[in-house]
Amino acid sequence: MSTGRPPSRRGALTPTLIVVALVVVGFIFFANVWTDVLWYRQLGFVEVFITENLAKIATFVAGFGIMFAAVFFSIRIAYNSRPVYAPDSEVRDNLNRYQAQLEPVRRIVMVGLPVLFGLFAGSAAASQWQKVLLFFNQVGFGQADPQFNMDISFYLMTLPFLGFVTGFLISVVVIAGIAGILTHYLYGSIRLMERGVFTSRAAQIHIAVTGAAFLVLLGVNFWLDRYSSVQSNGGRWAGALYTDVNAVIPTKAILAVAAVLVAILFIVAAVIGRWRLPVIGTAMLIITSILAGGVYPWVIQQFQVRPSEQTLESEYIKRNIENTRKAYGLDGIQETRYDATNTANTGALAPDAQTTANIRLLDPNLISDAFAQLEQYRPYYQFPKALNVDRYEVDGKIQDTVIAVRELNPTNVQTNQQGWLNQHVVYTHGYGVVAAKGNKFTADGKPEFLQSGIPSTGVLGNDSTYEPRIYFGESSPEYSIVGAPDGATPREQDRPSGKEGEGETQYTFKGNGGPNVGSFFNKILYAIKFQSSDLLLSDGVNPQSQILYDRSPRERVQKVAPYLTVDGGAYPAVVDGRVKWIVDGYTTSQYFPYSQQKSLSDATADSQTSSGRAVALPNSTVNYIRNSVKATVDAYDGSVTLYAWDDTDPVLKAWQKVFPSTLKPYSEMSGALMSHVRYPEDLFKVQRELLGQYHVTDPISFYKNNDAWSTPADPTVSTDVKQPPFYMSLQMPDQQKPAFQLTSSFIPQIVNGNARNVLYGFLAADSDAGNQPGVKADGYGKLRLLQIPPETQVPGPGQAQNKFNSDPTVSQALNLLRQGASDVLNGNLLTLPVGGGILYVQPVYLKSTGETSYPTLQRVLVAFGDKVGFAPTLDAALKQLFGGDSGAAAGDSANNGQTPTGPAPATPAEADAKAQLKAALDEANSAIQAGQTALAAGDFAAYGDAQKKVAAALKKAMDAEAKIPATAPEANPAPAASASPSATPSPSASAGR
Repeated sequence: MSTGRPPSRRGALTPTLIVVALVVVGFIFFANVWTDVLWYRQLGFVEVFITENLAKIATFVAGFGIMFAAVFFSIRIAYNSRPVYAPDSEVRDNLNRYQAQLEPVRRIVMVGLPVLFGLFAGSAAASQWQKVLLFFNQVGFGQADPQFNMDISFYLMTLPFLGFVTGFLISVVVIAGIAGILTHYLYGSIRLMERGVFTSRAAQIHIAVTGAAFLVLLGVNFWLDRYSSVQSNGGRWAGALYTDVNAVIPTKAILAVAAVLVAILFIVAAVIGRWRLPVIGTAMLIITSILAGGVYPWVIQQFQVRPSEQTLESEYIKRNIENTRKAYGLDGIQETRYDATNTANTGALAPDAQTTANIRLLDPNLISDAFAQLEQYRPYYQFPKALNVDRYEVDGKIQDTVIAVRELNPTNVQTNQQGWLNQHVVYTHGYGVVAAKGNKFTADGKPEFLQSGIPSTGVLGNDSTYEPRIYFGESSPEYSIVGAPDGATPREQDRPSGKEGEGETQYTFKGNGGPNVGSFFNKILYAIKFQSSDLLLSDGVNPQSQILYDRSPRERVQKVAPYLTVDGGAYPAVVDGRVKWIVDGYTTSQYFPYSQQKSLSDATADSQTSSGRAVALPNSTVNYIRNSVKATVDAYDGSVTLYAWDDTDPVLKAWQKVFPSTLKPYSEMSGALMSHVRYPEDLFKVQRELLGQYHVTDPISFYKNNDAWSTPADPTVSTDVKQPPFYMSLQMPDQQKPAFQLTSSFIPQIVNGNARNVLYGFLAADSDAGNQPGVKADGYGKLRLLQIPPETQVPGPGQAQNKFNSDPTVSQALNLLRQGASDVLNGNLLTLPVGGGILYVQPVYLKSTGETSYPTLQRVLVAFGDKVGFAPTLDAALKQLFGGDSGAAAGDSANNGQTPTGPAPATPAEADAKAQLKAALDEANSAIQAGQTALAAGDFAAYGDAQKKVAAALKKAMDAEAKIPATAPEANPAPAASASPSATPSPSASAGR
């Protein structure tokens, strides 16, 4: 008795543990699903969650059911038709041994195997849910492809679905057929014998039906391949080319018919029991597919097309050009010849006075540290690495603005205060908007703020006119617990007090920003989701608590609109009393006929993405893109609003049928929101990448590829990456007034890393949507391309940067600045088509080496043709460049001649040290000029003596500087150079850098 009890207990324990494990796993799964439901429901997008998951479940069930049924019945039919006896005793003994081993688990295997294959098939099918929904909700384009005259929607919404179904069914037939054949073999219906292969009548019928089904599906696949040829990217140009149209498409039709005929032969063989015809037919089909599908097109390509490729492919290249431009929104581009001059004439900027006044000097990629040091206030706040460029109305004029929000950085809370309560209940939000004028700076090189301080004040509003608290942003914590009953003591750290001697203020969130987590059940669910027992046990969670998570604006938009590709940059704007994140969404496809495919990650990569300042788009390939949706995310309560921006896009219309209540028409956008809409950066990057080739519309020139362009490399960084586009207010030659534009330039095609860095084109996208409620400005989205004649030889960005670097006077001045324990930082190099030519503007920042240092704008470099200007202000630099009078005033003209404000008066010792420093720098400057003169005269001995004097003078300067407090270098004087023709690099300039 006693010896039998332990096995009995172990036998009971194992099922119990299995059941408990299943219950635990099931509850964890339920917790994750139900918290998603709560999240979507709180946002008002539960329809998206339900529709998406029902579509996935439906396609999973369909895929699972089809695969399960096919494999199950294939095995069952083969098993039921097994022979009762095997005539050969040796074979019978072997089979009996296999069957005996299988018999105890036969029922499990005959069900488990179909279930296993069904799960794989269902998962694969569920991943195609978007194709299924688009097929059943498709909307016509109203335009046909040039080869089959089918509506474009057939290729984007029908053909992908049919291809998926056909491929899936072929897999089902193959797997089910293999399962049936193995079962027949195992139970003796198929045997390998000395005289050949023995197959029973039932096995023959089974194989014949499977083969016929496979061939019919293969025929359908061949037929669909005809249409897929117009989506091909296998040739030099996208789409069906001469060989495809005249060889591949006809042979695909022949192969489709042949496959169906052979399938009929299999059915006939199953009836009459003779296999010669289907075997011959199969062999002929294989030979035909090799000859007609491979050899014949190769012969046509090699011996007919290649000798006359330009002539024969011309029609198809034209199709490729027209459809690529349509698919990427380039068909409406305005192309203008721009006969740029390289001569900087006096007063040349007079016609461009408004543009000149708005030229942006603050580089949003460099001044984050300045914002942090001047406006961060507490270590638990932070600003992003790259700020954003927008525009606001100031004193009745549109002002380009560099803007950022002061976000929370809870990791910078003191280490001994980084407990769960502080991380998730106390430190919950950032505070306030900080904005500075893009075209101005203070006399000592700091940003001139339009909006700043705590409490928030400025032209954009104050704490009483807009909500400054930032609960949802690009750097928000993983989750926060907010909210409390009325009258409860606030627990959230709000902001530093605005008055001397007062403490920090506390706050309680008052909006509807996340699911309620006050109930015990919801606490359990979210404790499981975030793997935190503190969330379940802490007194920081009360009955009115809400939990805020998934707080990145891009992430929130992506979740509520899973059919969109979300732009890599979200930017904040003060709109109607709230801080709104504006996010651009794209509908994309890779199935547009005759359109060239592009990798989004490659097309949108530049110096911003490589440095981590911007988010790169996913590594997906597309050949159709539309900026179909503008989305806003409220920075206070996280509410998401989707506006159908391109309401003519058939792909978006199809998704509106799927999710009818999620999108609002753009006619409901307020005027304030309209005024901050801008042309999306990633779409522009993709378009400029295509325009490198597709600005050419003549098929012959396109074939020769003798006028291809490239985006220039960013000359301000050491790596070979593309220059990013720039937002600025700019008046293009055909415009009557400036508009907010997104701009980029083109140089000749880069081949093997080499290119002539001269300017061939300048592209601008009108980003001004106006400020009327629900009305887009007529010019918004207009692409303007200025084509510069190659013979003009206008310097490109790389040449302009080289002129700055190699100009002797500029180089000397910058080198002297570098000697003051400071770094010289080159700002973004802006390109502007003004003054009848091309003007380059680059701010120069100085940053000391201290931990709390930040860059200050100290000089401005300008170039026009072969001339270079360099001065403390843009206005002064332009005057130098244009012979003393540029004809227009820059935005910083008020700073001309001002003395930078510095620290308190120096002590006598400091004053003496500064005098020594100035004398040493003057001595170094004189020695450098003497060296230049000696070098020009070929007197290398004198040049060597001059270099020794330079070294000695710099040593004196460094010794003197060591006696000056660390704050002094920002005020160190540096000579301003007069405009001078650029020189070729010289040994002295190289040695000084």
